[in-house]
Amino acid sequence: MIPFNKPYLTGKETDYITDAVASGKISGNGKYTKMCQDFFEKKFGFKKTLLTTSCTDALEMAAILINLEEGDEVIMPSYTFVSTSNAFVLRGAKIVFADSLPNHPNMDCSKLESLITPNTKAIVPVHYAGVSCDMDVIMELAKAHNLFVVEDAAQAIDSYYTGKDGIKKALGSIGHLAAFSFHETKNIISGEGGMLAINDEQFIDRAEIIWEKGTNRSAFFRGEVDKYGWVDIGSSFLPSEIIAAFLWAQLENLEKIQSVRKSHWENYKIQLENWAKSNEIELPLIPNYATNNGHMFFIKCKNVEQRTQIINKLKEKNTHPVFHYISLHSSPYYSDKHDGRILPNTDNFTDTLLRLPLFYELDVQTVINQIVE
Repeated sequence: MIPFNKPYLTGKETDYITDAVASGKISGNGKYTKMCQDFFEKKFGFKKTLLTTSCTDALEMAAILINLEEGDEVIMPSYTFVSTSNAFVLRGAKIVFADSLPNHPNMDCSKLESLITPNTKAIVPVHYAGVSCDMDVIMELAKAHNLFVVEDAAQAIDSYYTGKDGIKKALGSIGHLAAFSFHETKNIISGEGGMLAINDEQFIDRAEIIWEKGTNRSAFFRGEVDKYGWVDIGSSFLPSEIIAAFLWAQLENLEKIQSVRKSHWENYKIQLENWAKSNEIELPLIPNYATNNGHMFFIKCKNVEQRTQIINKLKEKNTHPVFHYISLHSSPYYSDKHDGRILPNTDNFTDTLLRLPLFYELDVQTVINQIVE
């Protein structure tokens, strides 16, 4: 069987977990947490990072940090995972869904300004498949309307955006805040796990307090205060040292993992090009301003019937592709809260997008041969 995903282990994960356990410090914010956070800050230029137990937690922290209140509006794509919306709905926000681009699931930034109202508090771009949204447009709108930008970079580790200034910036380093995922389906994993990246210094001190259950505990352990207590709202967002130790083994092998994944992606792209054209199927588009991080290879079928046929044929060969997402604006929970706008591109991706297997140890040639056959 060729599964959709298979977690890759570097071989050092259990060694570092054993070391963390032997240290007697396994509850979190220890040696491995600090090593991981330092790695991200130095490599990608984030001002401050905090590991979390999930990307969902990182998004929830972001919603708290921007002081969302009942009735505030948050603009985000409808074609995304439910966590993107849930984090802000939990704070009482109204979600205003943006449509996707015609040729990519990322939200259509040219239509965003028409969605902004006096109640808009934030824009949440989702870098689908690790491919950047047009961040210049988003940041200019945010500045003009005094909005916060929270990047959902769950799929976007080690991916970049080049703006009009010609400077290449890591995704997650551009908005005021950003959230990453290290779920086992991502490029770099820790089973479950995530990270909040903070790029606006006004949020750094408070983020650490929210991360530590609303206390100034971290400041106390650094000797900055003589006692710690409850000073803000928060929750138990930080992961154990066991999760951080696992993640560290992955980060040591980031370049190797990325090289292999991007090679698989390129093989799909090159070898499926003729097949796709002859079957009216679209392959992924990478805009000039974006890079490809090898997170996902998807195809856009001409209709839901064709997609179903491809899924069934591949499953007969014991290969398992998957489709997602179901448009959030038409979901059972939010359909009666949506403002009624039709989002045709989002609905089209719901019916036609199919993700092919992509993981480190994948025999990509076998999958390509099966598809072409």
